[in-house]
Amino acid sequence: MIAARSHIGIDLRKAGIVTPAIGDATLVVSELLTNAILHARPLPGARVLVAWALRERSLEVAVSDGGAMTRPRATLPSLSSIGGRGLAIVENLSWRWGALPNDFGLTVWAVLPAPGSDRAGCGGGLAGYNGGLVGYGGGYRGGYDYSGGAARQQA
Repeated sequence: MIAARSHIGIDLRKAGIVTPAIGDATLVVSELLTNAILHARPLPGARVLVAWALRERSLEVAVSDGGAMTRPRATLPSLSSIGGRGLAIVENLSWRWGALPNDFGLTVWAVLPAPGSDRAGCGGGLAGYNGGLVGYGGGYRGGYDYSGGAARQQA
């Protein structure tokens, strides 16, 4: 979890994204990854994939896992509830979010605002998500494969 937050934070800082937007992005990645770890099965090979794509004005993040018995949805927990607020946080920080089933499980994604310096022509980066990000149209890509508690950069 710490590795995912660190990697996306470093990549966004290098791309010139403003600090508050980096904080929002790292929080959304944390919430999505926590849900995958707590509520879903891993992908084949005991993996969970985290990926992001930076566009001109937005950032898309995605977490892929092996799926669960239920689909993710935001809830309204009681004030005394210890958990259950993660997807409400994602919903409030994101322009939009959703879940897409795939051959191996489920990808939960979110699109956030990414204010910062001009990133036109910022290409390359890390290709970590084999399924392609929802609506990905180019720009900076990053991703990590979390297997057995260890983070591995995808080549």
